[in-house]
Amino acid sequence: MNWHEENIRLTKELISKKSYSGKEKDVIDCLRNFFENSGFDEVIIDKYGSCIGGIVGKRDDGKNITTLFDGHVDTVVVNEEKWSFPPFVATEHNGRIYGRGSSDMKGALSSMAVATLKFAKETDKDFSGKIYVSGSVFEEVFEGVAPRSVSEIVNPDFVIIGEASELNLKIGQRGRAEIVVETFGVSAHSANPEKGVNAVLLMNDVIREIENIVPNEQEKLGKGILVLTDIISSPYPGSSVIPSSCRATYDRRLLVGETPESVLEPIQNVLSKLKEEKGIEAKVSLAEDSKLCYTGEEISSSRFFPGWLYDENEKLIQKAYNGLKNSGLDPEITNYSFCTNGSHYAGEKGILTIGFGPSHESLAHIDDEYVEIEQLKKAFDGYYEILREIYK
Repeated sequence: MNWHEENIRLTKELISKKSYSGKEKDVIDCLRNFFENSGFDEVIIDKYGSCIGGIVGKRDDGKNITTLFDGHVDTVVVNEEKWSFPPFVATEHNGRIYGRGSSDMKGALSSMAVATLKFAKETDKDFSGKIYVSGSVFEEVFEGVAPRSVSEIVNPDFVIIGEASELNLKIGQRGRAEIVVETFGVSAHSANPEKGVNAVLLMNDVIREIENIVPNEQEKLGKGILVLTDIISSPYPGSSVIPSSCRATYDRRLLVGETPESVLEPIQNVLSKLKEEKGIEAKVSLAEDSKLCYTGEEISSSRFFPGWLYDENEKLIQKAYNGLKNSGLDPEITNYSFCTNGSHYAGEKGILTIGFGPSHESLAHIDDEYVEIEQLKKAFDGYYEILREIYK
């Protein structure tokens, strides 16, 4: 078999299946068919609809390492009128494959799946342990929530996130929290504003004080950002009425060790101070959200996805690094600048996790998204050599 051609074929097939968050069934069926028809030992669809394929080694020498490759199958939506190529056709042009999800991250998922199959066939499964590949759902909405089910099923010792890394090795990321601040006033007719308390004006005071909060900073992950992203009054639109409440949303980029309590505490201190000094009624909380999976299962979570960081000298990380070197790459060891499913595996569960994937971070979510075929080939070789190092 020409493994690179098989990888390109599967990449195109996955891209051709539209798979917005919560509507991933077609692409999951495609992935399941690949696992079942190519000889994976286990094929599991979990409650949220993620598809997990497993290869079981024949040898038992006491090591029994369980490795999990994680790639999400859902994508953000497209405005097809702005695309030069149809977003769900997987057009090959000038050494690139164009299509929604090509870079983020169906090319990586295909490379992981086909590399695992190649390793199983070329070793005749003569290794100790298990290898799983997960096509996870709902990542674009809830980073790290659907993988809670995957890790419960697989119980991995080592996780490889396939998000775009420009073929570098990632050993950490900042996390993400969505923080909601609400102020409460008194409604009145706008012709008699003195009879009400304008919640938007109260929010102005709150925002000015929150701007003085300086989040922590860590040497390798950088600054823990706190930035206002949204503000809306209620009722909205407010025709001839003084708004009785106002809601502001903040994006908070998290560092290692930060908790919901430690992140909310500085804002709560501001609100307590303003209540004491000005009588402002307000509260702060983490945003909560709930969606329906294509399986009919509800997926829900507070929007708090932890950061994580590992020492590059960890044994399995060094094995992965050596594998990438063996594949002909010379990767930098760096960190993701965005949030991934590693927020669960590493941030919540403490499972040793790395990131390695084809393509560039800047290509995610753009019009005319693409993945370079040469990057796909190098990622495929890298995944294969990582497995050779881990299980040799």
